[in-house]
Amino acid sequence: MVDKELALGLHQTGRNSGVLHSGVYYAPGSLKARLCVRGKTAMEHFAAEKGIHVAEVGKLIVASHPGELARLDELERRARANGVPDLRVVDDGEIADVEPQVVGVRALHAPHTAAIDFGAVLEALAADVRDRGGEIALGHAAVGIARTGQGVVVEGPARRFAARAVITCAGLQSDRLAHSSGVATRTRIVPFRGDYYTLAPRAAAAIRGHVYPVPDPRFPFLGVHLTRKVDGAVVAGPNAVLALARERYRRLAFDPRDAASALAFPGLWLFAGRHVRTAAAELWRDVSKRAFVAHLRRYVPALTADDVRFGPTGIRAQAMLADGSLVDDFVIEGGDRTMHVLNAPSPGATASLAIGEELARRALANLIDAHAG
Repeated sequence: MVDKELALGLHQTGRNSGVLHSGVYYAPGSLKARLCVRGKTAMEHFAAEKGIHVAEVGKLIVASHPGELARLDELERRARANGVPDLRVVDDGEIADVEPQVVGVRALHAPHTAAIDFGAVLEALAADVRDRGGEIALGHAAVGIARTGQGVVVEGPARRFAARAVITCAGLQSDRLAHSSGVATRTRIVPFRGDYYTLAPRAAAAIRGHVYPVPDPRFPFLGVHLTRKVDGAVVAGPNAVLALARERYRRLAFDPRDAASALAFPGLWLFAGRHVRTAAAELWRDVSKRAFVAHLRRYVPALTADDVRFGPTGIRAQAMLADGSLVDDFVIEGGDRTMHVLNAPSPGATASLAIGEELARRALANLIDAHAG
């Protein structure tokens, strides 16, 4: 395994919410739906084997006004089609039994949605790789991927790696690595920064599990929500604001190459033109703590600006098409010797072991076909 950073998990893996999703949101039959459900089970088994704590805190998805009920009904349909266990509809009089601080007109409760430390998972996986004779080469950037007569060569500034096959899972750099191997992917990674606020201990103690709004179906983002971490901390967020640097996490971070990649992409401007009002609201919540908290107060009215402090921050690698549409499913492309994970946002961490199984199955099949040919 080759990684340009000097430590593992410095980007999306180490900065995600830590939620083990149950499979509520995803279109039945999609890769997200299938691999999320399978991946959650596999992750729980892996965690039990490695002694990694899983906190089954549950998730409450809240309709804060009647206009959201049709969308909540659609989420219920998807969740049942995806086999989410013990899902139940909670009416307005029962919401406080699940989450005493939450108000709404109706909600869905998925009691087996959980929290986990994906950093601990990553360390355990890395240990497994090393124990089985694998090498994790840190500090080696992949600047080119080339086919040879017998396999593939990954070129780096200081070292080259030869292999029978190569799989790239590069997150925020996934489109660039695919292009470097000659894959003419239709997707472009457009980075969206997501800021969180962390609740003060008193406010966090009043939240029992994960609390989510009903998401807008036009976006693959789940909306600003409350997440109980495995250590008991509660974070609120994230928002979604265009980032002008793919791997720098300050609000005003700027990288010329990354900014040019996003701003020169026609799909971004088509997307922005369709969603000016939503983008403006996201930007306002990004600069105004009070606006951020006011958004949360729609379903947790007791929260105040004094209950939260800024941080942490992450950047989502969102695949976008030239027509301005956001890719809403996992995307895996490639040929007989190279394969590229081009879109693996949430629930990518939950589904990661199942995604790995899918990649291994495809890679082995391709190698067998190549050998037979």
